[in-house]
Amino acid sequence: MALGMTPYLMFDGTARDAVTYYASIFGGETELLTYEEGMNEQGEARDRIMHSSVYLERGAQIMAADVFPGQQSNGLGTLALSASEDDPEENSRIVGWWHQLLPESEVVVPLDAAPWDPSSKYGQLKDQFGVEWMFLVAATD
Repeated sequence: MALGMTPYLMFDGTARDAVTYYASIFGGETELLTYEEGMNEQGEARDRIMHSSVYLERGAQIMAADVFPGQQSNGLGTLALSASEDDPEENSRIVGWWHQLLPESEVVVPLDAAPWDPSSKYGQLKDQFGVEWMFLVAATD
């Protein structure tokens, strides 16, 4: 059985907006649980997201939550999206995601020929929530 790993992003009050935004880009269903629903929290954290998921195709998902008020977040990491080498349709879809994220993002590395393989494309951007997305689109010849 293969080990499944799921990115779990931590936000400071913007998890609901981030999850909704990612579902609009990547498709899929969302599930949201507030601190009030999950822990009967009635204070400042009641409407923050205790746990959420965006369920994508083929069993993939992105999870996210808001830190509890006053807690420190360890920051956001980089998520990598890699397209299948032998599926031009998948490559096109991943390039499409780049273009959908682009208007609300800062380009870190433009999506262009990869230095290690000019027949592939590589790019990196930081979205409006501070999450960095790394795109690798392999050649399909």
